[in-house]
Amino acid sequence: MSLNYPTPHIKARPEDFAKTVLMPGDPLRAKFIAENFLGDAILVNNVRGIQGYTGTYKGERVSVMASGMGMPSMGIYSYELYNFFGVENIIRIGSAGAMQEKIKVRDIVIGMGACTNSSFADQYSLPGKFAPIADFALLETAVRVAKERGLNYHVGNLLSSDTFYNDSGKDTEKWAKMGVMAVEMEAAALYCNAARCGKRALAICTISDSLVTGESLDSEARQNSFTDMMNLALGIALEM
Repeated sequence: MSLNYPTPHIKARPEDFAKTVLMPGDPLRAKFIAENFLGDAILVNNVRGIQGYTGTYKGERVSVMASGMGMPSMGIYSYELYNFFGVENIIRIGSAGAMQEKIKVRDIVIGMGACTNSSFADQYSLPGKFAPIADFALLETAVRVAKERGLNYHVGNLLSSDTFYNDSGKDTEKWAKMGVMAVEMEAAALYCNAARCGKRALAICTISDSLVTGESLDSEARQNSFTDMMNLALGIALEM
């Protein structure tokens, strides 16, 4: 393992992190998970306010650390965790906007793949277009656990967008025609880094709003509704 730590973004040692890290976008959501789900949680990183904690869940060591918003931010944190801190599995737990009528607010979407309008994968100089996909072991476990718990979930493609406010307006409708479930902003970068590093990744998102119906959750409802997703991710972590 490289001794390139601490990094400019993570002030910690490899042993401070568990092999599996849950990654919400929001640092306060990382804090919420640590305080409400993990036993003996310790703050292991707070550089730039990106809070990372390690504790235990049902006897297993688990970490949770924010990724920040967007693919550049996810790209930095997941790359460093994989390459410098010995992390093997990263499970993104975030929010997404539904692009299909059948997918409702509060449903969970599990990203089998992540389409993107980003040029993130151009760095690999591949002779074509790379298809960012989830790790099958994580995906299979997620589907089984979600089914066992009776959750409302959907499996398929996400759209990882570089833009939250898109000037062209109706681009998401074109992706929706291809069956893409929902739009978010991080999964494709995570999947690319996992592939390049030979590690495992999965993105799980709760639908916070619908681009079809216009329905959306306020900040308090988001926090309360996201607990199913958090419990699902922790259930996956127990088996990794």
